Amino acid sequence: MLKIIPAVKLSGQAAAPQSKSFMHRYMICGALSPEHTEIECSNYSADIMATKGCLVELGLYMGKGPVIGADICRLDCGESGSTYRFLLPVSAALGKKCEFVLKGNLASRPMDPLFKVLRAHGVIKEDLGGGHIRTSGQLTAGTFLLPGNVSSQYVSGLLMALPILKENSTIIVAGELQSKGYVDMTIEVMRKAGVTVHVTEQGDGKGIIYKVPGRQTYRLEPGAKVEGDWSNAAFWLVAGAISDTGVTCTNLNMESFQGDRQILDIIRRFGAEVTVAEDSVTVKRGNLHGIIIDAANIPDIVPPLAVLACAAEGATVIRNAERLRMKESDRLESVSSALNALGAAIVVTKDGLIIDGQGMKGLKGGQTQSFNDHRIAMMSAIAAGICKDSVIIENAEAVSKSYPAFFDDLAGLQGVRSLSL
Repeated sequence: MLKIIPAVKLSGQAAAPQSKSFMHRYMICGALSPEHTEIECSNYSADIMATKGCLVELGLYMGKGPVIGADICRLDCGESGSTYRFLLPVSAALGKKCEFVLKGNLASRPMDPLFKVLRAHGVIKEDLGGGHIRTSGQLTAGTFLLPGNVSSQYVSGLLMALPILKENSTIIVAGELQSKGYVDMTIEVMRKAGVTVHVTEQGDGKGIIYKVPGRQTYRLEPGAKVEGDWSNAAFWLVAGAISDTGVTCTNLNMESFQGDRQILDIIRRFGAEVTVAEDSVTVKRGNLHGIIIDAANIPDIVPPLAVLACAAEGATVIRNAERLRMKESDRLESVSSALNALGAAIVVTKDGLIIDGQGMKGLKGGQTQSFNDHRIAMMSAIAAGICKDSVIIENAEAVSKSYPAFFDDLAGLQGVRSLSL
């Protein structure tokens, strides 16, 4: 457990850690390159280490290219959905027989749409039980049809896999693609690795066609640098938005493909004061009021936004957040439970949350839990900034999944102290 002693005034500066989303993609594209590729990494989170370990097991260690590995590659994905969903099609494109090891609730997260298209293209799946999935067979080129209302990670995984096949392929996404920015991010990293994808948008939400030429070679540019993570930066920006003196978050790309960059527009709508510089953002409290948030394309930043909603006057309604039920925890329930334990007034709806903001009154504090979910642990810690009493977080170490240095960085904000119990 960890005890957070609230600050009188949250203030100071924190750097956004490297983007986990970008890092997964750079590592995979770099691993598929036959030439040596250096990728600077300063955020060795559990998810990133899972991807690295799986690439080593596949014989794709950075810069060495595909080699002959064991008869069965044991790919321990931990709780990383990105690792699992990206490397399923990549390993199949390499013709590898693999046993995927899935921990936490990763085995229960939806995968049927991706397995359906993989099976149609030569991949065999066996469910061994206990979070173990075995795949075999050679992925074949062709046309892959996916609905737009599924995880964008399915599309990204296929995009990274298909260029190494001998024939051309097409991915057809029917309907509006959710979290399209993450697919754009994938294509951008592939472009930097010299791999071409042709994109045709149908317009009016009718879908997108991705044409992927085969027989391409990955050659990631040397010295690749990974930008800061807007999803994790959201916690520091909200920390500023509930502070009269403000917080500055650095190491941010204002032109990023990351969809969670929308956090800036949303906290402005709440009434916070936002000042943008070249690679940093400073936020401090303004006249905070409740708003309506469409979370369809920004599910990862709902936890910090829920804290900001608690600090605002009036009700905030978060809609189209059904996908939060399929994260490391059911985040609609865990956000509500964790913050209500601290004195919030949150009601869970079918697809979101209704938050009755407490305004300057704030929350009372107390003991809560992370539900073994990194974003719930970070949310609870930031919520201490509007609590009268200390906050005790059970299983606070869950932050290691995406941001191991979170509590060190939190301690760097003036007036905040954390104590291990």
